[in-house]
Amino acid sequence: MALPRKLKNLNLFNDGHSYLGVCKSCTLPPLSRKMEGYRGGGMNGPVKADLGMSDDGIQLVWKTGGLDLIVLRQFGTLKADGVMLRFGGSYQRDDSGEYTDVEIVVRGRHETIEMGDAQPGEDTEHSITTTCTYYKLTVDGEVLIEIDLLNFIEIIDGEDRLAAQRKALGI
Repeated sequence: MALPRKLKNLNLFNDGHSYLGVCKSCTLPPLSRKMEGYRGGGMNGPVKADLGMSDDGIQLVWKTGGLDLIVLRQFGTLKADGVMLRFGGSYQRDDSGEYTDVEIVVRGRHETIEMGDAQPGEDTEHSITTTCTYYKLTVDGEVLIEIDLLNFIEIIDGEDRLAAQRKALGI
């Protein structure tokens, strides 16, 4: 019998600042594609054409406890890739005890900073949505996915899927 890898702990780094004990949770970016159905003559059903990354983009949603001055100072940064975040997760299988290290690095800027409820004697929380131009997923030291929207790069499991398009475009 095998048991799944479960997240045992995490940390988030914001431009190199550790959020150990401060970051409460991360909603990791969903990876989605924009697909458009096409059904031509002689086809018994539609086939979805892959038109690249989804219009929803890449977003990391994360929560911190208390007042976070670092993220507030980053709000409105001018560069589309002006903030770098690094998620580190420790996943473990309870049947074997084996650990899997997961790292996600994103670059972007904060779209929303929700300040949360302000109530004396209660927990305070910020919820930040960071819209990303860059995403890299590394598992146990192996880069599985790297997407750089600004530089037209999409590498999945070592395959540069946009290389031919860059060549055709002369970039």
